[in-house]
Formats: sequence, structure tokens, C-alpha cells
Amino acid sequence: MKIVVHRLIAMSLVIIAATNCAHADEPNVPLPQGTLTSMKLGTYLDELIDSLVARDEFSGSVMVARDGEPIYKRAVGDACERYSVANKIDTKFCLGSMNKMFTGVAVAQLAQEGKLSFDDKVGKHLPDYPNQDVRDKVSIHHLLTHTAGLGLYWKELLTNPGWAYLHSVQDYDNLTNEKPLLFEPGERFSYSNCGPIVLGLVIEKLSDMSYDDYIRQNVTGPAGMINTDCYDIKQPIPNMAIGYTKRGFYGELLDDWTLNWYLNPPKGGPAGGGYSTVEDLLRFDIALRDHTLLNREFLEILTTGKVDRNETTRYAYLFEEKVVNGQRIIGHSGSAAGVSATLAMHMTSGYTIAIMSNYDRGIAQLRTKLEELLTRE
Repeated sequence: MKIVVHRLIAMSLVIIAATNCAHADEPNVPLPQGTLTSMKLGTYLDELIDSLVARDEFSGSVMVARDGEPIYKRAVGDACERYSVANKIDTKFCLGSMNKMFTGVAVAQLAQEGKLSFDDKVGKHLPDYPNQDVRDKVSIHHLLTHTAGLGLYWKELLTNPGWAYLHSVQDYDNLTNEKPLLFEPGERFSYSNCGPIVLGLVIEKLSDMSYDDYIRQNVTGPAGMINTDCYDIKQPIPNMAIGYTKRGFYGELLDDWTLNWYLNPPKGGPAGGGYSTVEDLLRFDIALRDHTLLNREFLEILTTGKVDRNETTRYAYLFEEKVVNGQRIIGHSGSAAGVSATLAMHMTSGYTIAIMSNYDRGIAQLRTKLEELLTRE
């Protein structure tokens, strides 16, 4: 596909979540025809975003870049509706599960340094881990590909009387570390939050520092991601969006938007829950492509699909990989109550799509339409 890129940046002030549903009357904004220019792209995205905002289905920020240079960016909606504080391009939004990419990079860095092998069993690095089956049967590869037989932690998290005070990786692991495996390691793919938590413990053990400090020093720091961290939202963090959801505590659908403060943990970790901006996600993309974070060999190992997640996507080492119209795309999405975000790195064409929202709906259509448009032959 030929594209003429103008130095235009469309700006204005103004995941994939479980509640993202197709609507019979969803916005029908036709894709631009002919040679795609940045002006055509900007006009199309403005119309699509405006239609979603008019339906109160999107609040957040959007960035499209090519070869590391933004060609479109826009923020809409409110970071705090109570005080009418508008979202901005540098507003911090919750990443949901996108923290998993940082965990994957950290593990690959340790492998690149010879400190671990992807075939190592957990017990080699965590000999005192309380679950014997995890120690003896589960490998680093299994944890990275969601094939370990470990589950999610949401039920245990939200029914724990002290969940609001869970902060460390060990705190999270203690929720589920004695539960039996759901299946034999390697048997199948089953998306897990507990697996990345175990990887967080491995990172801490091999680096002799906290998970957060390791990520700051070796991932977000070198990438120049100045607005990315596992912030404790009980603290007054500047320029951070509040999440809004129409899901209740028990998953019931609500008529009106409500704050997500009591539906998500106050501090994220290796499996998700940190915060970032679309600008920082682009910096992460650049740092991967230019091998600031990993050399070429280990970047390929990290991002090459290992197991099928669905009909179109293969799961790599805490990254997803898909091929659309012959073009390779890697990245990850995140979703939770009041959270929806995605990073799609188009490795063939050089495009980057970063979308973050403090609603748990609206991103799916943006991502799908952009993927269709930017991979069009």
C-alpha cells in the first residue's frame, strides 16, 4: 500500500474490554479511498472518534505514528467528570494487561544476559515456591505463553478483605499460589494473570531488586517512558484519568457510568494495572524496534507467536502476534472495569497504533478500523 505522509499532526483537546459489544446502529464511517495521506487519515479518525463520543462510548487518547513519528494524535472526554477535567495527550490511563509486555521484556533481558533459560523450571530460581507442581512442572516458557495451567486472580483479589492494601508481587502471589493447576503444563493455552506474577518473583530473585525498580531501571527508563509506572492510585498522582464503567461489583450491567475505584486493585504489577500514556507507548515501540531494550535475536524470540490464542492471533512471550494482509503486527491490549487500552506495532509497514481509554468500551472499533485501513493493499 502506498501512502503519502504529510507532516500534519491532527490535534485537539477535548480494549479490549469484556463489555465491548457490537451495536446494530454502531457508527458507520466509510474508510477513505485511494492513496492514504495523513490528512485523509486525520479526517477519517476525527469523524469516527466524534461519532463514538456523541454516543458516549469513547473517552481517551489516540495516537497513530509511522516510523516513530506521530501523524495523528487526539484526546477527547474527561479524565475526571466530577470536576470537568479534560483528557490530554499526556494523560495517564490504566494499562490493564499491557504491563505483561514489560514483564516479557524483563524476562527476555535476563535470558539475553544468561541468567535464565526459557526452559528452566520455576523451582530452579524459586526453590521455596509453595506449590510443588509449579516448582517442578512449570517452565518459564509455560508462564510466558499462558500454558502453565495457572488461572486468574480476580475472584481471590476482590473477595480478599485486605485487597486494597495488596502492593507487592508477593502479596499478589499469596492469593493463589497454593491452588492446584488447572491442567498439565503445556497442554493448552489459557489466559492467566497468575503466571506473570510468578515471573515477577523470578525477576526479583535474579535481579535482587523489586519488580517495580527493575522495570524502571531496565525497561521504562531506557525507553524514556517518563509517565509510566505501577502507581498507587491511593496517592494523588498528577494528570491521571479516573476510570468509568457500567459494570457493577458482581458483573451486573448498570444504566449509568460509575467510578471503577472499587473494582480494580490500587496498584498494578507484573500482570497488569500500571499506568501510561499514548506518547510513552510510542516510546516503548521505538525502544523495541531500535534494540534499546533487547537485541535482534531476543526481540524475535519475545514477539514470535508460540501458541494459538484464537483464529487470527498467536501468543508469544507476553506479546501477541498476528498477520493481516501479509503484514506482521505485534503488541498487546488491556481491559478491566473502566479500562481499555491497546498497542499495535505494525512491524512490516512501520505504523504504530496506541489507544488508551478510561471507559471500558469504544476501543475495539477504533482498533479494528485502523488495522483494516493501515494494512490495506
